[in-house]
Amino acid sequence: MSTMTLPVRLTQALAAAAFLTLLAACDTLPQQQAPVGLTDLSERPAERALMGAMRAYDDADYPAVERQANEAMKLGLRSQRDVATAHKLRAFVYCTSSRLVACEAEFRAARTADPAFVLSKAEAGHPVWGPVYLKSRQ
Repeated sequence: MSTMTLPVRLTQALAAAAFLTLLAACDTLPQQQAPVGLTDLSERPAERALMGAMRAYDDADYPAVERQANEAMKLGLRSQRDVATAHKLRAFVYCTSSRLVACEAEFRAARTADPAFVLSKAEAGHPVWGPVYLKSRQ
């Protein structure tokens, strides 16, 4: 065996070992999870209750909105954005029933849950809760 072949074989062996180590490391990387779908969410009790609160709001059934939003938060919503949405829905209900102090507290709680929480332009311009929302931001 010549002296030139030994370094070449050693280099090839080291390259092969490095390649195998890299392959083993790739196998231990976290796998990308599939996105969560609406069907997945509807199987979670808290998220199902929040969806019920949203439907009740669309139907103008405000007692059901409050009941479902309370249930969603009691059951433990996983997303802080969802927690903020539950607080927002309760704020709307409280404002429409002249519970303005509670309404303002719900807007503050929504922002605490999700610091990025803001009402849409149309929501913020609402004559009943718009002024309370603006006050809650001070």
